[in-house]
Amino acid sequence: MRRSPLLAGLLLTTSLGAASVDFAHEVVPILRKHCSECHTGDKKKGGLSMNTRASLLEGGENGAVISAGQTQKSKLLDAIVSADPDVRMPPKGDRLSPAEVATLRAWVEQGAVWTEGFAFKQPAYEPPLRPRQPVLPEARNGRTHPIDRVLDGWLADKGAPTPPVADDATFLRRVSLDLVGMLPSAEEARAFAADRRPDKRAMLVRSLLARNVDYADHWMVFWNDLLRNDYAGTGYIDGGRKQITNWLYISLLANKPYDVFARELVAPSADSEGFAKGIIWRGAVSAAQAPELQYAQSVSQTFLGINMKCASCHDSFVDRWKLRDAYGLAAIYSDHPMELVRCDIPTGKPAVAAWPFPELGQVDASKPREERLAQLAALITHPDNGRFQRTIVNRLWHRLMGRGVVHPVDAMQTQPWNQDLLDVLANHLVESKYDLKAVIEFIATSQAYQSRAEILARDAEDKSYIYRGPRAKRLTAEQFVDAVWRLTSTTPAKIVPQVPRAAPVAGAAKKPVIEPLLAAPIWSGDIAGGRLPAAGETRSFRRQLALDADVDAATCVATCDNGFELYVNGKKIGAGDNWADPKSFDLSASLLKGSNQIVVVGHNSGKVPNVAALFFQVNVTLKGGARVRMATDTAWESTTSVPNARGTFAAAGKAKAATKTAETVWQPVSLVKGDAWRMAEARMAEMLAGVEASSAVPARASLMKSDLLQRALGRPNREQIVSMRPNELSTLEAIDLSNGQALTSLLSAGAVKLKKRTWTSPEELARWLYLSALSREPAPAELKVAAGIVGAEISEQGIADLLWAVCMLPEFQTIR
Repeated sequence: MRRSPLLAGLLLTTSLGAASVDFAHEVVPILRKHCSECHTGDKKKGGLSMNTRASLLEGGENGAVISAGQTQKSKLLDAIVSADPDVRMPPKGDRLSPAEVATLRAWVEQGAVWTEGFAFKQPAYEPPLRPRQPVLPEARNGRTHPIDRVLDGWLADKGAPTPPVADDATFLRRVSLDLVGMLPSAEEARAFAADRRPDKRAMLVRSLLARNVDYADHWMVFWNDLLRNDYAGTGYIDGGRKQITNWLYISLLANKPYDVFARELVAPSADSEGFAKGIIWRGAVSAAQAPELQYAQSVSQTFLGINMKCASCHDSFVDRWKLRDAYGLAAIYSDHPMELVRCDIPTGKPAVAAWPFPELGQVDASKPREERLAQLAALITHPDNGRFQRTIVNRLWHRLMGRGVVHPVDAMQTQPWNQDLLDVLANHLVESKYDLKAVIEFIATSQAYQSRAEILARDAEDKSYIYRGPRAKRLTAEQFVDAVWRLTSTTPAKIVPQVPRAAPVAGAAKKPVIEPLLAAPIWSGDIAGGRLPAAGETRSFRRQLALDADVDAATCVATCDNGFELYVNGKKIGAGDNWADPKSFDLSASLLKGSNQIVVVGHNSGKVPNVAALFFQVNVTLKGGARVRMATDTAWESTTSVPNARGTFAAAGKAKAATKTAETVWQPVSLVKGDAWRMAEARMAEMLAGVEASSAVPARASLMKSDLLQRALGRPNREQIVSMRPNELSTLEAIDLSNGQALTSLLSAGAVKLKKRTWTSPEELARWLYLSALSREPAPAELKVAAGIVGAEISEQGIADLLWAVCMLPEFQTIR
């Protein structure tokens, strides 16, 4: 290292017996003048902060910079006299004068004494780690619930009013959507309004939480977001990612204690290891995205509210977590030695398995991986780890009340707006033996939860939050879709994951009976002589279906080697492009009493002639209970023609000469020999059985793959942890929602079904819709407008228009 001769001489001749250095008047001005720009306040260049004595002695990314009382071990003293441009400090600007260098040397020799309490910037808030037992204020106005006692006392201290109680309709809709994610029916809304029991709200909360399937279905959204779990997406096909769907659903269905739940994710089994494994990304990625560091980030964020993403690359600039903290957690999970890598540059330093709160105990780095993980799981869920408890109850409070006690919910280093409230919630979790339903009931039975929602101005800021009641929440994508399905009776027949759902009633669910599939593989009759269908060949197939009564329910399955489009009575129903993935369609609104025409257009693919085959079966239940089944067999006909956009063909003798449209010639079909489609046939039989089983539970959007409508409504792809979805629609989302074909199609299908019901007047339909969608009767002016939209004759278009108008209401799209 090169030093200027003058400064080197000063260092050598400084007297050890010099007078005591005055820290406040001699040292502080030097540090403020030469070092503060990069190393005080929020600045931590090289990971070094001089805000406090402790942070200065701790050093930076390259270790300690001063050693109190030992000048020869203090790198800072070398740096301030170095002539090397890569080492010198400060790196630019004026150098320290000889006198300033002598002062700092003497200060270090004398032990780097620091005035007690001084800081260039006071340390950031450090939340309590262990549980607290707050003293509750006296109850006010008979409000004895612990949550209300805390909040009423807090409001009184602030001189703020107590929020008024929400009306019954608002509470019913809010608690139903919050707890089970479903709108109450019109009948449930009427019954709750008529109920005069004083404890009816508490009874409703308990009854909702007792609906185990509905509860599990709904909270899958929350946990899928938080645990990065989904049913399709990056990594699932090539083995770079693993679902935990079955484990998660069973855990929610059984209301598994949260400490057990967390331990099974931190130290996972084969069923729950998908969370810990993370995603193996393709191609070159940052060292911070290694699976071991993903584990550190996911565990710390999910269970402790700590952001380790920054610290996985370098010492964090926003909080106290350092690179070694992230790598310490990663090393616990890793099955091989790890090296600290800073900003994708190896440091040569080994990572030591450790967790960031040693005051509760530490992981033994010498133990095998499984033992280290078990130790970490025990430490995270330790009864004295109040941070674990506070993190989850804060998430639940945010979910139900619209804003966290600590906000954002992943920033648990942030000071809560009410520490006592957070601790009351956390203590209730522990007292209930980590029962999450008990915490939800605790919140939902408080007057605070049952209060009228806070009204926020569009330009309201959140910096100085003052509690004024719950905040309105936007419906999740899944809640919105479930609500539309329920209003329009368009709920799909099957869910995607094969989770063990049970009927939401007492007693065991009846196991569906899987009947043999009637559908036989067919193609055009000219294959009877041994002809193989050409590559790219297309054939159309038809059959008439006669029904003697109105349709109560109808479901079909179809597949074609290699693709198909299905038309019913001239309307395109759907399509498929993979014979191994059969499709199921609800035809309840498409089939009518009398004669119905089923047309399926089948396509072959490949580069050379090969076998092609079509399967189709529809199962119909008529009003009165009679069943009708029709499937592909030799009674079908085929043609080389294809239908027009309206699903119709040119009739024989009526071809239009002007357009040279050839008449359609229908021929008998042939059965296709072979058993290559056995798996698809078995799947179609299962699909039909699942639809027809009387004990089947309605599908929920939370158990379906994401689609265009749900993505437009804000459903994330879950490649990263999502703990808070946006509460506002973006402009593009709003445009897609109001004009998108997906929603329009659902509403149109619903209008067909609603039209089939018996309505005494358009007003009756409007009242039913308002009660079903908003849990309240329409006001006189609303009723008049709604009835006018439907029309005196109650047309399908009018019903579809009214459904759209109600679904676009902010009152429908939010939980108030």
